[in-house]
Amino acid sequence: MSSPFDQSRYQVRLEWGDDGLARLAASDVVVVVDVLRFSSIVTTRVAAGGAVPLDAAAHAVSLNGAATSRAAAALDPAPIVLLGCLRNASAVAEAIADEQRRRGARTSIALIAGDELVPADAGAAARTARRFAVEDLLGAGAIVDALGVRGIDHTSPEAAAAGEAFRGLRAARRHLLAASGSGQELAERGAHDEVRAAAELDASTAVPVLREGVFVAL
Repeated sequence: MSSPFDQSRYQVRLEWGDDGLARLAASDVVVVVDVLRFSSIVTTRVAAGGAVPLDAAAHAVSLNGAATSRAAAALDPAPIVLLGCLRNASAVAEAIADEQRRRGARTSIALIAGDELVPADAGAAARTARRFAVEDLLGAGAIVDALGVRGIDHTSPEAAAAGEAFRGLRAARRHLLAASGSGQELAERGAHDEVRAAAELDASTAVPVLREGVFVAL
């Protein structure tokens, strides 16, 4: 039974985190967007010829993107699970366009932007809340924009809003990533270069796809 929140009438859909993934109608392709840092780091490693096991990446890189990837892979019917970010936005869109051409039919896409569990307040570390991640809004919006360039533009309002946010803020993305909560947190760890690299648009043609628990180049 359809829900007003499942975005089933649209080809390009956008939600946040595991809960959002569960709300959406079944999609042919799920793109997990965790710009700082899961998607960006795994994309870089795959571009260098590596294969990245999901469990190892969860431990070494980020729990959030890994958890969403795992949840997407467990769906029935199983979608194609890709990783997207600013660095490979156009490559992801082109891969989806290729898949649609291969199928010879409209291919539905679920963009799942990362949300983050953070302490609800400084004095109660045991309590947690979900945090909107602006870097993932921009990353998802970059993919929405690149899909539109390729004629895949039947977007839900949520996806359309992300695309417009990216188009309006594209020139400011480096500052926004560095100034975001996640960017500041990484800077405090000395990872300034990682944040700068994550802000590079279309720097990579690599598209990680999850196959049997391992991310490899599509």
